[in-house]
Amino acid sequence: MSPSRSRNQTELDDADYGPSRTQQRREALAILTLAGQLIELQPSRLAKLALPEDVRREIDVTRRITSHGAKKRQLAFLAKVMRRYGDDDFAAVRAELGENREKQRQETAAMHRLEAMRDRLVAEDESALSELIAEYPQVDRQRLRSLVRQARIEKDTPNKPPRAYREIFQLLKDLQAGDSVEG
Repeated sequence: MSPSRSRNQTELDDADYGPSRTQQRREALAILTLAGQLIELQPSRLAKLALPEDVRREIDVTRRITSHGAKKRQLAFLAKVMRRYGDDDFAAVRAELGENREKQRQETAAMHRLEAMRDRLVAEDESALSELIAEYPQVDRQRLRSLVRQARIEKDTPNKPPRAYREIFQLLKDLQAGDSVEG
């Protein structure tokens, strides 16, 4: 202890003042973000979550508001209502939203892979066709080759709808779904 500090000053320094103002702000912003996510959820998914009744009521009120400024104020009020509860009251909700976000990310990545495979097939890449047949031997090769030919024609014809192009994607999606069920 420095000579210029009194004993009372040192005791005050050691006292616990709770979370810092920055930490309180971080927690408030996290609740506000969660409130925004809850408002964006589909009503059927929201009904499955375990939420306090007053929070549900405020979510419904916030959804009905159309004015941007008013909606922003109501969202802040919803966050204030949610802050009355502890973190453990919304832990299950956060877990559900987090798991769902990861699942959506995985599904999106799978769709992108299928789109890339379809694009390789249509771009006259014979190796892509042989890879697909090797990976999925149960595929109807004749139908697949026919769809690829039709998709190439559709691509070169300006006003023709991409029906075969879409069918190839659906076929790839069905193949992948059948593979994940078996595997």
